[in-house]
Amino acid sequence: MAIRKYAILGALALAGVSLFGLSAKAEDVTLTLWSLDKDTQPAPNLVKEFNAQNNGIKIEYRLIQFDDVVTEAMRAYATGQAPDIIAVDNPEHALFSSRGAFLDLTDMIAKSTVIKPENYFPGPLKSVEWDGKYFGVPKATNTIALYYNKDMFKAKGLDPSKPPQTWDELVEDARKLTDPAKNVYGLAFSAKANEEGTFQVKALGIWKTIMDEKLASPDTLTRGQWDSTGTFNSGNAAMAISGPWELDRMTQEAKFDWGVTLLPVPKEGAERSSAMGDFNWAIFATSKHPAEAFKALEYFASQDDKMFKNFGQLPARSDISIPETGQPLKDAALKVFLEQLKYAKPRGPHPQWPKISKAIQDAIQAALTGQMSPKDALDQAADKIKAVLG
Repeated sequence: MAIRKYAILGALALAGVSLFGLSAKAEDVTLTLWSLDKDTQPAPNLVKEFNAQNNGIKIEYRLIQFDDVVTEAMRAYATGQAPDIIAVDNPEHALFSSRGAFLDLTDMIAKSTVIKPENYFPGPLKSVEWDGKYFGVPKATNTIALYYNKDMFKAKGLDPSKPPQTWDELVEDARKLTDPAKNVYGLAFSAKANEEGTFQVKALGIWKTIMDEKLASPDTLTRGQWDSTGTFNSGNAAMAISGPWELDRMTQEAKFDWGVTLLPVPKEGAERSSAMGDFNWAIFATSKHPAEAFKALEYFASQDDKMFKNFGQLPARSDISIPETGQPLKDAALKVFLEQLKYAKPRGPHPQWPKISKAIQDAIQAALTGQMSPKDALDQAADKIKAVLG
């Protein structure tokens, strides 16, 4: 009887442990994720899909603004309020990694059957590296090219099959296409004093000519890429410099025949170049749930083959082919962007990139507003950058 009594008590004790264990397991791990992606972009949709799996891990999503990513994230890290996961602009990744803010994922990636470094394009992969280790996973990649309105080209006597190939041709075509009476500018682009401007502006002397001759809207200095492309879509600009993220919007909004060509070069035969863009996933070193956060990144990476189809963004991986959409304008444009990616260069990576970028932004603003000549502005920027680099 005593043995039976203790057996029952033991069974109840085990049942209690079991029930307690089940209760604890039923409690979801909650992660936080910050990104500037809106409803039609990857991050919030990937979060919804991940949460729908009911795998014991839930992600709470927070939308942050482009200009606030670095300052808010660094402040949050310094005060112990950082999210578990963040999507950060690729040139700023090294800033966080070099300061120990991002978790070293090298060992996790080595064991992963989903995230394999050899599957990524060299540029995006390089942007998550620091000191020979991986501190993130590329989210997507992109670059910029030149959109142009073929109908406007025809109306002004320009051959729509021969868009500008050099900087001089770009200026000449912009002059012919600018039509103040119809509120049409020759070119739309962003020279805003933030990373969007740094991303797009290189030929500062050319941009100065374009601004001085009013071949682009005066608010080019203050508006971002989204608004610049909107000007093109509405028929108020004949050409626009922007990226593949606009293809779906362009297909829906632009009520005219349009095309995309590679960025013009300084002169015929010159080396092509463009900047590499888009964001990387990273886990903050302060995360209390690094293993669960990495599982989320693995899920996101497993959906890379849907990145272009669902969101119009190019996967950062060379092992994923993008099938044609059946929309001729979009498919032709995509081929141009994939070609331009061959010449795209990463910004940095360098832990002081925000300061380097700020020096470039200041030079752009000073030159385009007439405060300094392009040469003096760039010389000043070069001195600032040298001081940053030591």
